[in-house]
Amino acid sequence: MSAGARPQLKIDIHNHILPERWPDLKERYGYGGWVQLHHYCKDKARMMRDGKLFRVIDDNCWSLETRIKDMDNTGVTVQVLSTVPVMFSYWAKPEDTLDLCKMLNNDLAQRVKQHPTRFVALGTLPMQAPELAVQELKRCVHELGFPGVQIGSHVEDWNLDAPELQMVFDAAEEHNCAIFVHPWDMTLDGRMAKYWLPWLVGMPAETATAVCAMIFGGVLERHPRLKVCFAHGGGSFPFTIGRIEHGFNVRPDLCAVENGVNPRKYLGQIYTDSLVHDTHALKLLVDVIGKERVLLGSDYPFPLGEHHPGKLIESMEDFDDTLKDKLLAGNACEFLSIDRKKYEPNIEQEEVEETGEPAAKKDETSGLLAPLETDYSKAALKTKLTLAAFLGLAFSVHCKYIMFIPCAITL
Repeated sequence: MSAGARPQLKIDIHNHILPERWPDLKERYGYGGWVQLHHYCKDKARMMRDGKLFRVIDDNCWSLETRIKDMDNTGVTVQVLSTVPVMFSYWAKPEDTLDLCKMLNNDLAQRVKQHPTRFVALGTLPMQAPELAVQELKRCVHELGFPGVQIGSHVEDWNLDAPELQMVFDAAEEHNCAIFVHPWDMTLDGRMAKYWLPWLVGMPAETATAVCAMIFGGVLERHPRLKVCFAHGGGSFPFTIGRIEHGFNVRPDLCAVENGVNPRKYLGQIYTDSLVHDTHALKLLVDVIGKERVLLGSDYPFPLGEHHPGKLIESMEDFDDTLKDKLLAGNACEFLSIDRKKYEPNIEQEEVEETGEPAAKKDETSGLLAPLETDYSKAALKTKLTLAAFLGLAFSVHCKYIMFIPCAITL
């Protein structure tokens, strides 16, 4: 990095994390179906459900130390953390899911507290019980300081236009709580059992279903200030908007029964992450969704994610620096209503970390190099006195010269 150059701020909206450990949920709640983490060797664990393997994960799924190393290696300034969707547990008894949500959200809050300039968190809610979901949403925003929540693409048999869920969207809009929609609970058996189809095909279809449900069901029309971001580049929705709009026009008796507004009107209102893995797809995504509505998202730390977050955006020759900055950071700040200045990389601190020595700061009035200021408490700042004088002599015996160097002392 050249001297004085500010590194690019990168805010990754789509990341998953788990607590390193949690109680035995079957024992806690009295019935099965829950995911447990079995640490079976160093830096690896099995996610198990009722004795069956769901997924093997590495320590980057729970270790902040490992995660921050990965972030530093790929230039990610901030990760927006959310739970792994299998933990949503919308199928369970509402009071038990609420209890689990509190555990997960408290863990997220603790992670942010440990590294407040590196992490932001999105809470999880017991969506099968909307009143409890609203209760936990308010706690996430007002007690834990989260700017948003993550929800699934559906809640059991409810699509996101279900009347029961409207109070959650009411509360999110009222409390300026952003919503990140993640596909989950895809069909795993039958025709989808082979070739990883649930993740490759099922997830994009799930996300498109969620978008269409919110549009056709009038959710976005009733909540114009609601901020909703859809994972994986909005699934198949951005690439089938023409078909969706055409269907709305030719069969309004089927498509326009709850909302008579053309689906294309909501382009520019919804957000998506950038996770599409293809330059042509990313260009189309930005053209369709809007330059201010696409956010960097990697799906860290899972294999279907972008392994070097932001690399695809940075590789786009058709995107100028202003647009790249929006996609890498600016749009995320707007979506989450967070202050960019809090997360901007500190050049001087980075130079300290790289060289081991603080950078000198030029005194603009004298043209001399003055030492860096020391941070003081607010009380000390009120009594800060600066005296400039020749307080000492620095002797340099070289070629018969003696140098007198003025220095500034701050008390």
